Amino acid sequence: MAEGISEGIRREVFEGALRALLTETFDKVEGIYLDRGTSLFETLADISAEEASKPMREGGPTVAGHVEHMRFYLATARDYMQGIWYEKLDWKESWKVTSVTPAQWRDLQVRLREVYEEVLRVMAGFSDWNDERKVGGAIGLIAHTAYHLGAIRGRRG
Repeated sequence: MAEGISEGIRREVFEGALRALLTETFDKVEGIYLDRGTSLFETLADISAEEASKPMREGGPTVAGHVEHMRFYLATARDYMQGIWYEKLDWKESWKVTSVTPAQWRDLQVRLREVYEEVLRVMAGFSDWNDERKVGGAIGLIAHTAYHLGAIRGRRG
């Protein structure tokens, strides 16, 4: 092992960094990698149901579709981190939402927040992180959500 590289990361350091990245990605920008006011939930709060229902490019997905896909992914990542593995997932089904009414748009955002909060509770219950599924799931959900957040934020060109 190279000089100066430790054998492991202290749990509190990893959990603190993970919590900060999750907060920035989903809830409130703290200046780690996003600009102020551009977290996922801050971004979605400024989008109407009508706008969420418009394809972002010709023949492409809508913002509502991205949100439902992220909700599906978060639920899958939550299960994966707990050791639940599905033989087959219908990823195309996760894109089934294309247009929403104002009530459906609010509900979709609430359901996304609920599964996000479930993921946080699951991760808070881990006694250790010495498991590839836990670490990979947590890092994957940050990267995956950041990708879709970028797509949503870039919809206006």
